[in-house]
Amino acid sequence: MKRCAVLISGGGSNMMTLVGDMTGDHPARPVLVLSNRPDAGGLAKAAALGIPTAVVDHRDFPKDREAFEAELNAVLERGDPDIICLAGFMRVLTPVFVDRWAGRILNIHPSLLPKYPGLNTHARAIQAGDKEAGCSVHEVTDVLDGGPILGQARVPILEGDTSETLAARVLIEEHRLYPAVLRRFAEGDRRPIVLSTAAESPIN
Repeated sequence: MKRCAVLISGGGSNMMTLVGDMTGDHPARPVLVLSNRPDAGGLAKAAALGIPTAVVDHRDFPKDREAFEAELNAVLERGDPDIICLAGFMRVLTPVFVDRWAGRILNIHPSLLPKYPGLNTHARAIQAGDKEAGCSVHEVTDVLDGGPILGQARVPILEGDTSETLAARVLIEEHRLYPAVLRRFAEGDRRPIVLSTAAESPIN
């Protein structure tokens, strides 16, 4: 059974879909929900499910990312995770941190990578005149949003879409995609998948 830590910064909607799926025959179990914000709403949700929680507030380490990540590492090492899922964790991690957990960190990003790494993905897709948008789960490397893609889900961009309406539809797919990828990843299967509304299939 794989041990999974989930890192969050906010309400934890993706975290909740992940931990909700880690039951029964799932090959992983949640052992820690960790946030960089003590007011993150997801912490109370995780605690209510009996999942250990912790906070490493980045504001306690002004202009000292090395010290912040050292404390992150210390907390994570106590949880001894096999897999770390970033789920709305709004801090860019340094290569030193990523190398420490190489091959074990997943992230979900609200675009069809390699398009639109970084922020404001939905607005950028709309402004570019794209016909579709979506989300990607990828392994985390020292290249921002540039690691191997493990899964994607697509949604059409509709006439009149705003960043908010598009984000709401993409979030629904995030909640389907991330658990599906984590399950496979925990089984040692790194083949990427594409989720459709009806089924999932390997990316060609």
